[in-house]
Amino acid sequence: MKIPVVEDELAQCVSCGLCLPHCPTFRVTGEERYSPRGRIEAIRQVHRGDEPADASFIDMMDTCVQCRGCETACPSGVPFGRLMEAAREGLAEATRYQPWYRRLGYRALAVHPLVVAGSRLLALAQRSRLVPSARLGLPDRLPLRVAPLRVRAVAADAPEVWFHTGCVMDAWQRDVHDAALAVLGAMGVAARLPQPNRRGLDGGCCGALAGHAGLIDIARAQATATMATFPGSAPILVDSAGCGAQLKDLGHLLGTDEARAFSARVFDIQEWIAAHADRLPGPGPAAAGADRPVVAVQDPCHLRHVQRAHLPVRQVLRPYFTLVELDDEGLCCGAGGAYSVLQPELSRQIRDRKLGALRRAGGSVVASANPGCSMHLAAAGLEVRHPMELLADALGLAAEAGDGDGQRDRDRG
Repeated sequence: MKIPVVEDELAQCVSCGLCLPHCPTFRVTGEERYSPRGRIEAIRQVHRGDEPADASFIDMMDTCVQCRGCETACPSGVPFGRLMEAAREGLAEATRYQPWYRRLGYRALAVHPLVVAGSRLLALAQRSRLVPSARLGLPDRLPLRVAPLRVRAVAADAPEVWFHTGCVMDAWQRDVHDAALAVLGAMGVAARLPQPNRRGLDGGCCGALAGHAGLIDIARAQATATMATFPGSAPILVDSAGCGAQLKDLGHLLGTDEARAFSARVFDIQEWIAAHADRLPGPGPAAAGADRPVVAVQDPCHLRHVQRAHLPVRQVLRPYFTLVELDDEGLCCGAGGAYSVLQPELSRQIRDRKLGALRRAGGSVVASANPGCSMHLAAAGLEVRHPMELLADALGLAAEAGDGDGQRDRDRG
């Protein structure tokens, strides 16, 4: 089976092994086949036709959480994420690697009303104890109703930004969006929500989950539709690390100048706020005291290893909280989008290592800037909050985020 990989990228790996300590699946199994260099060698052999794309090869590809921590550690700059997605793309095209129901599910993410309706059904099943929430990494209580997002009114000459809402996060964690919009309002920034595209859909899925699954045609279609909902040239702010990483990489995914220009407008929301920190209200007297809340910062892999934008989280939170760091050098928590559902045992083992690092760090709450990570860690009993929620609390905006006073409603659910 030929894999749609760039030969030069595949040749970059010299099997030095410096990536091994940074690979979560190698750390928990100790097996070479579950390491980046083991997987790259398997891709080479299948690509050359020396080995078949059999169940063993599929297992090696499927068990990768795609955290891309190996890329940060690699002195040769091997683009492991692209190699892995190419391998899965080849499998999806040549085999029955992705069954019809998964393909249908990934396609449905682009139709936000379906996502909201499905979330409500799941919430009902959860309340009827038909869904093992902890095992699936779901929030303790999915919302039955999705309240309208509220954008605070600001001065007519305020700087404008777009705010990306996404698919699953918008259905399950709209309170994070509300907190982010309240913070932007307090900064005097005019946030705009996605506009309807030619299919009449606003926002929707960026294509990240489909891309990770090797369904590149679906990912490209979703990415193209998402681009159409953010016209103009204003910055696009994203409060989900996984979505932000995908949107910043659309130039590679779509290969057009339009996509590259679009990606240049995308910022993680903490990244953008840190660059405009002078607009933030200063910390109050409580933040200057010795009893400031202690927050442990967990870096989502797609923020740290892909976007390389994890430091702004600290810049944004440090004036208001006492921050503590983990000692695991940014190892993955095991969430990985759909990974915690598709590979539950490995996912739990990886999470156990992260829990150990969090316990050693201390802190009354964990800050995580990605919905998958926050749900995965919360399912283990931790109090996990998005940095924007913490910042909104510190600025006294928690009530304002949902009261609608002086704000514009826009119901997407």
